Amino acid sequence: MDVLKSVHRSFSDTYEEARENFIDAAQDRRINIVGYENPNRGPQGEYLACDTAWAGSEKAPHVLVVISGTHGVEGFCGSACQIDWLTAHNDAQLSDRTAVLLIHAINPYGFAWLRRVTEEGCDLNRNFVDFTDPLPINPGHDKLVEYFVPLSLDEATLLTAETQIQRFRDEEGERAFQTARKGGQYRHAHSMFFGGFGPSWARETLETIINDNELRSRDFVSIIDFHTGLGPFGYGEPISGHLPDTPGFDWVRRVYGNSVGVPELGTSSSIPLHGTQRELWARLMGERYAYVALEYGTFSQERSRLALRADHWLHNQNEVDWALPETQAIKAELKWHYYPASNDWKEMVLWRSRQLIRQSTDAIAGKLPN
Repeated sequence: MDVLKSVHRSFSDTYEEARENFIDAAQDRRINIVGYENPNRGPQGEYLACDTAWAGSEKAPHVLVVISGTHGVEGFCGSACQIDWLTAHNDAQLSDRTAVLLIHAINPYGFAWLRRVTEEGCDLNRNFVDFTDPLPINPGHDKLVEYFVPLSLDEATLLTAETQIQRFRDEEGERAFQTARKGGQYRHAHSMFFGGFGPSWARETLETIINDNELRSRDFVSIIDFHTGLGPFGYGEPISGHLPDTPGFDWVRRVYGNSVGVPELGTSSSIPLHGTQRELWARLMGERYAYVALEYGTFSQERSRLALRADHWLHNQNEVDWALPETQAIKAELKWHYYPASNDWKEMVLWRSRQLIRQSTDAIAGKLPN
């Protein structure tokens, strides 16, 4: 399908619409759907589930896994890219040794509620630590936690919070501030970038999907995990999920080229993080995997910080009333930051998605670039 036509057909406005469009696109291609029901409901009582679709040989030794909705509200982007791929899918594009597994809305609660976190309040991409080991510490977050998500959003409280945050930035530097804010923390369930006190439903569901599809027995698994909110507007950065000088890092750089960002080298829009999916895949697959987070830029990190602050504050109150104007305003701002639904942004998203998925399927089929 022409990318401009797909812009108007692949994107959705709600989680429920995205799920329906994903299932319809898979069924149109006679691809079976397997659903994993989430025990919660959406803000208006919607059924929530993570759904998977497998295209290609069930016995394929090489599999591309495409994941949407790790960070809930970011799922509008990844869902559209999965629907776009399904719409254009042709079985002839895959050899008998390759397959594609689409995981739609791994965090359906966050998707439906327009939140970046899971129902446990977890940032899923900080939740993959080994909880039997001592958990990472984040002293900067400990110091600023009452200012990241204050008890009130009144003018005086916010002025105090911003003053203390600026003081930290001035004294410790911007890198230290960003690490304090979003590197991952495991003490403050009410605050931003909380990695959890244990495995979340979404993490356990991803592990179940991996087992159900026997991915650990495959020769090689490539993963593209869709994200939004970092980097230049509309640009899709493939962020390496591997440390430099490892086989996975070499594979990612060879397949996706010089645009690959590497947090540990300071060449990415992301900083190094604790508890990402890399830790899960490395435990399960050893060196038989390659992982990138395809991160699409939207707006500034300051806008993100303020939108997340308001959303965390909202959910730290009593039960959220979805119909209240205050709720709708907070949700609209968060949604727009992570899903700026303009046609130019959507076109850039789909073009880059098609490129990386093509590069990935070519690579797992043995068609590595010279």
